[in-house]
Amino acid sequence: MKNIFTREVTNEVIDRIESLTPLTKANWGKMTVSQMLAHCSVTYEMIYTDKHPKPNGVVKMMLKLFVKGAVVSEKPYSKNGKTAPQFIISDEREFEKEKKRLIDYILKTQELGEHYFDGKESHSFGKLSTKEWNTSFYKHLDHHLTQFKA
Repeated sequence: MKNIFTREVTNEVIDRIESLTPLTKANWGKMTVSQMLAHCSVTYEMIYTDKHPKPNGVVKMMLKLFVKGAVVSEKPYSKNGKTAPQFIISDEREFEKEKKRLIDYILKTQELGEHYFDGKESHSFGKLSTKEWNTSFYKHLDHHLTQFKA
């Protein structure tokens, strides 16, 4: 798994995002490219904002038991997989605004670095290691950039 916390990998991911246009079509799925960019930002919203309420104890336990492994493992996501409700973007979004927002989140994460995330509490899964944070960040971005041929 590539390390999103390194400048080199961050720049590579940003270059892939920059290669997208408002007319880029997906290889699979229902999202537009603007919706995909907004969808990818939800991960970062959960870290840097209070926009999304934290799940209650029972829901968090279920997420840790049944979802965490798929998110933090190196096994790639399947195409057209089930999406958590807070990640569903059904309204149309402004491409340039969403692109900038996602890039800003990626840069902030890289600048804060691995040490900031080591043992940091996840919105849904409890404390994660740096490796688990990296895998969840990079795998999700790579999945959706591949979806849009970037």
